[in-house]
Formats: sequence, C-alpha cells, structure tokens
Amino acid sequence: MSRILLVLTSHEELGDTGRSTGFYVPEAAHPFRVFSEAGYEVDFVSVQGGEPPRDGVKPGDAVVAGFLREHGARLASTPTPDQLDAADYDAVFYVGGHGTMWDLPDSEELTKFAATVYANGGVVGAVCHGPAGLVNLRLDDGSYLVHGKRLTSFTNEEETAVGLIDTVPFALESALVERGATFVKADNFAENVVADGRLVTGQNPASAPRTAELVVEALRDREN
Repeated sequence: MSRILLVLTSHEELGDTGRSTGFYVPEAAHPFRVFSEAGYEVDFVSVQGGEPPRDGVKPGDAVVAGFLREHGARLASTPTPDQLDAADYDAVFYVGGHGTMWDLPDSEELTKFAATVYANGGVVGAVCHGPAGLVNLRLDDGSYLVHGKRLTSFTNEEETAVGLIDTVPFALESALVERGATFVKADNFAENVVADGRLVTGQNPASAPRTAELVVEALRDREN
C-alpha cells in the first residue's frame, strides 16, 4: 500500500516570547483524514523523535479531537528520519507550526530523506510554515528543489499580522524567494494552494485540507 509521511517539528519555544509552540495540529489532522480516506497509509516522523510539541488545538474541532484520540499513542513516540527508509514512501508532507522555523531548515536527515522521496518520483507537500523544510532542500544536482517552482507558504504579511515577524528566525516567504521560487500569495489567511508538478504547497491553516487533496491528485497523476 502507498504511504505518506507527515513531518513534524520538535521545537517548542517561540523565540524569546516565553510562549510555547510546536506542530500545528489541525494541519496534521485534516490532511491525515484526506490521505486516509484516499486509501493511503500515513506515518509520522519528527526531527528529534519521541513526542513532538503541539500547538493550535482549539475546542470544537472534531477532526482534531478524533485525530488526537486515535493517534495519540503514535504521536507520543514518533521515529526520527534515520529510523525510516525513504524508499517506503510515496510522499512527504511537511506540517506547519511556528516551531518548524527553528528546526526543519537545518535538519539534514529530513532534507535528504525528502530529496530521496522526490528523486524516486514521489511528491513533496508542505503547508503554512511547513515549507521551512524546503528552504535548504537540494536535489542530487545541488540545485534547490524550490528553484524555478511556483509555490506558497505563510506570507510575510501574515507573519506581521500575527505579530511574529520579528520573533521568527527568518521570513519564510523571503527565504523561499531567495532560493529562486516564484511565490504565489492570496489575501491574509485565505485558502491558497499551489501545485507545481510534484511539489504542492499551501499558504496557511485554511489551506491544509486542499493542500492534502492536491498531494493525492499529484500522486494519482504519477501513477497513471
């Protein structure tokens, strides 16, 4: 059976604000449901393994509640990339959350893992701050995966709107543009998903379900 790997941050401190962060749970829960309903097996991985910190859990989100109830044990003991084989996966999906900005760009194991999945014909997806994992992702020829690609992520305007543009270690939109990406943005917090071949990205939490749907479409296009 085809498999998709959800990538989660292990970083829990929101700069020097004294606030906690982690992976944004709705951006894992809603794509998980899309992937599962499409018939894919879904696994988790995190930068440091174990139980990654969580953010974004709000009362009343039945999908999130069900996700945590059904997969809490797996989330409590996630593997690290070296414990998995990239050959087993058809897609890698970078879940957002502000924590990603601190640890995903410099996780060489994860970037090599995702590059291998992509080189094998797989799909790379990312939503909101998840594209932080793409900033230093290079292909076999040394080029950046995002170079010359149309994509999106949490925008500089959105980061400013939530008051964290001076807290995050870098501006994600700007970093992706510096790597040669063509950045496509919508209004703040509006759904926006961009698919460029086997790279699929979403701008913000509202974009998570549709991002997952287009990852599935890209996988099926590859299979046909």
